[in-house]
Formats: sequence, C-alpha cells, structure tokens
Amino acid sequence: MKEIKQFGLIGRNIDYSFSRNYFTDRFNSNKKLSNCEYINFDIESIEEVNFVFERKNLFGLNVTIPYKENIINYLDEVDDLAHEIGAVNTICFENQKRIGYNTDIVGFIKTLNINGLDNFDSVLILGSGGASKTVEYFCKKNNVSYKIVSRQKKNNYLSYNDINKDILSNSVLIVNCTPVGTFPDINYSPDLPYNLINDRSIFFDLVYNPEETLFMKKGKKIGCRTINGYQMLKFQADESWYLWEKSIK
Repeated sequence: MKEIKQFGLIGRNIDYSFSRNYFTDRFNSNKKLSNCEYINFDIESIEEVNFVFERKNLFGLNVTIPYKENIINYLDEVDDLAHEIGAVNTICFENQKRIGYNTDIVGFIKTLNINGLDNFDSVLILGSGGASKTVEYFCKKNNVSYKIVSRQKKNNYLSYNDINKDILSNSVLIVNCTPVGTFPDINYSPDLPYNLINDRSIFFDLVYNPEETLFMKKGKKIGCRTINGYQMLKFQADESWYLWEKSIK
C-alpha cells in the first residue's frame, strides 16, 4: 500500500475554506494522485505550526489568515517575490527544506485582468495583514496611488475614522483584505462611510463565502461594480498546484 502524501491549509477558523474540497477534487480526478490527501490544520497560534511540520509525508501547504506574515519565521527559505511582498501563502518541501512562496499576487493580478479592472484612480486597502501586503505590492509595482486602513493606528495607516470625502472622491478600488463578513458572520461589513462613496468606485472583497457579502451588497446599492474573492482564490490555488506538481509526480 502506498504511503499517503499529505497537503493542507494552515490557518485559524478555516472550516469555511474552499481549499480542502478544491484540492481533494483534483486528487480524486487523477488516478496517479489517489494517494494524496488535503487536511485543514486549524491552529490557535503560530507556534503550533511546529506540530504540523513534524508530520511525515508533507508535500505542500497553503497558509491563510492570520499567519501569512508570521509563518516566515518558521521557514528555511523564502522566495524572492514572497520576501519582497512580506507574506507567504504557499509552502513547498524541497530537499528537506521548507520554502515559502506567494501565489496571492498571481491570483490578484489575474483577477484584475480577467475582469478588466484597470479603470480606477486609486486603491483603498482595508486591513494590514498578509493579504493587504499583496495588494500594496501590486500598487507599488504599478505606480498606483493607495492608502491602507487599519483598526490599529500605526505606521502610515489610516483609521476608519480618517476616511473622508477627499479620499473617496475619485474612482477608487476598495479591496477588503480583512475576514469581516466571512461565513458565519455574514451580517458584518467593514466600517466605511458608505454614504461618501460614489458609483465609479469598485468593491473587491477577498472574502468568497458567502458569494455576495454585506460589503458587496452595500457597494451594489450605491451602484458600484462588485466582485468577490473566488476567482483570486482559484488562481492562487492553481499556482500553488504548479509549485507542488514536481514533488508529487
């Protein structure tokens, strides 16, 4: 009997996650990969990741909220792109080394391209965690004006109370990089002054469960274009798969 090759997702409160079903379906659709399984590693603190790494036959991991930044301290190497972004969402095991990559940036760019989202003047990034660093990286590389909004007043971040009409006067791509509104807490949305947002703005919620969040519903009511995080999630998952493929053949 073949040994089971293990893959999985590291995060907190991740029962809602799409990843396990997505990768399980991929394994089941290929007879050569029938000895692979995908597990949710729901951990309360980043220190518990050491117990995950102790498991035998680990071939690849995804990383989600809230560990995309802190995981870096537990890796042997970090890819140049992931290092520049400052966040890791994919781990490969190569030559007994844990190597971190960022596939979120591929997912974000492909989602913008496939939806023709290039007609905005600035970006408002909600949240200051690992996902927000991916969007910030995109803005810097493309010389797009941006501001980061955080519940904690630090660095050059805005608080939600700092958001005024001037910030929202143009066509703004508003990207929710927080878990606010994720199932089962679907009756919550980022604390924005929605009355100041004009209909030329775009609401991009990285949350994908539910399919339409309260944040998106509020954007639609204003007349804004809205999009959820499903396409980005799938694109970044595909990119993770490409990175893992060489280890599972």
